[in-house]
Amino acid sequence: MKVALVQQHATTDKSDNVRRGLTAVDEAAANSAAIVVFAELAFEPFHPQRRASGDPSRLAERVPGPTTEAFSERAGQHGIVLVLNLYERDGERTFDCSPVIDADGRLIGRTRMIHITDYACFHEQGYYTPGDTGAPVYDTRHGRIGVAICYDRHYPEYMRALAIAGADLVVVPQAGTTGEWPDGLYEAEMQVAAFQNGYYTALCNRVGEEECLTFSGESFVCAPDGCVIARAPAAEDCILYADVDLSTAALSHARRLFLRDRRPHLYTEWINPAAVARR
Repeated sequence: MKVALVQQHATTDKSDNVRRGLTAVDEAAANSAAIVVFAELAFEPFHPQRRASGDPSRLAERVPGPTTEAFSERAGQHGIVLVLNLYERDGERTFDCSPVIDADGRLIGRTRMIHITDYACFHEQGYYTPGDTGAPVYDTRHGRIGVAICYDRHYPEYMRALAIAGADLVVVPQAGTTGEWPDGLYEAEMQVAAFQNGYYTALCNRVGEEECLTFSGESFVCAPDGCVIARAPAAEDCILYADVDLSTAALSHARRLFLRDRRPHLYTEWINPAAVARR
């Protein structure tokens, strides 16, 4: 089975961003992709690079809404699974949200980013409410998929929760910049997550120069043994393809050994403040 990561730049023209995204879905389908993934806020500028002012919810959209409906139609047309990412408005709250669309065109759920950061050019706490969807795993036509949105991937307990829930593939919509971390660290982090949890990881990054950030691209896919099996170039719009066999997740060290031999009752005791005080 083929997974496609759409690495594309975004402009202030949202309709054009969506149009190019739909064209990328068509191209990926023509190249036999079964699952197509987009980067963080793929169809709009990266809003948090500026501090929030006024009412940032005016920039957000509902789910379901026009964007998810357009992509749902295309998913059903091609029989492919889509993982999007957009700025969602739900009542008075707003979220960094990844809608998941099954191969029949149904919107089967959404993952909302849980951990919200704030530092220079990533002023996310002014835009996003901490997610309330937990760490769902979606049983799609083409496999069991979990989503870790950007900052959430840094939390091993979140990545482990997706494994416990049975994910065979974890996709990571990201907004990572040039020089943000030492060379290879993002890959190493996802390699370790794949190896320790026994699933494929697929990180789809933004690309392009914006107001105060330059997004690096360099999307990649890791197998459950921790090996990187596909990489996209830096600073280029492209679609990265990777051939995956999700059934091999069951044969991984994590599934056969690590998850089997966990002792979670001990971990709970160790992190319980009352237990620490007794000692």
